Amino acid sequence: MAVPVDRLYPLIAIAALAAATVWLERVATGENDRPAADVRIEPDFIGAHIRMVSFKEDGRQHYELLADRIIHHPVDDRTEFENPRITYVRQDLPLTIRARHGESIDKGEQVFLTGNVQVFRDAAKEDERMHLDSDSLTLWPKEERAESSDPVAVRQGSTSAHADGMVADNLGGSLLLKGNTRVTIPRSTRNPS
Repeated sequence: MAVPVDRLYPLIAIAALAAATVWLERVATGENDRPAADVRIEPDFIGAHIRMVSFKEDGRQHYELLADRIIHHPVDDRTEFENPRITYVRQDLPLTIRARHGESIDKGEQVFLTGNVQVFRDAAKEDERMHLDSDSLTLWPKEERAESSDPVAVRQGSTSAHADGMVADNLGGSLLLKGNTRVTIPRSTRNPS
């Protein structure tokens, strides 16, 4: 039994319209705009008592990160740390940074530390140990830079300083105190006048 061609035209038109609608929807939304079926919402890595070491290009150790617990979130490539401790060793004088919590972004390029942040720098023979306290600290580990917009307290021996914030460059050896700053330097006993 043969179907007349004039009866197939509406069926062909509807099929063409359906195909055009599917094509238009794909072009309008794009392939990248659709949520991937394999996107993980939950963490993909959880570890306890973690030690991570970063090395310089010449193979020497740059810094060490210790944490009681680490959680990596693949959706935004963010890593959380519990009780992180970061240690740099330069010229046999360690610089240690501690906090209650930490969070890194950009594949560890930037680390946000919060909760009782403490920085300790051991001193050479003629100097005394430096100690810095703050509620938060933003750290760029590879560049050895840090910044805080929260109040900071710095002590080295009997010298102390308090400021509204700070910017530090470990490689350049500078510490810039920002905002309202108060420094106490005891009178030297070497030069009595």
